[in-house]
Amino acid sequence: MNAISNFLSASTYAVAGASQRQHKYGNKIFRALIESGRETYPLNPAVEIIEGHPAYQRIADLPQTPESLSIVTPPEVTRRLVADAIEAGIKHIWMQPGAEDAQASRSARDAGLTVIDDGSCVLVALSLQH
Repeated sequence: MNAISNFLSASTYAVAGASQRQHKYGNKIFRALIESGRETYPLNPAVEIIEGHPAYQRIADLPQTPESLSIVTPPEVTRRLVADAIEAGIKHIWMQPGAEDAQASRSARDAGLTVIDDGSCVLVALSLQH
């Protein structure tokens, strides 16, 4: 399986940078994963509820460790998230366009994680599955 298939075949997900604002990509990605029937947790330290789901401040706060993490944050935040993801045991990371960080990608790959950081978007991949 390729990296995208690996990411999308996970049983649990988190979206770092999930937003309450429906026009933002963090919200669109969170909703798309939920609407596709995937168990998904929103990560956002600034809000408590996103689309009716409790939001979590950090990966360590989640009720379980997700297999796949979609990242929709600025690159400097991505670096910290990837370090947390490695520590938590997340298997797959997808840095959405604009969230990519070379140092974070290298760290994740060195730790054995599947990394998608080529500018592809999870929304496109999800739309191709239908």
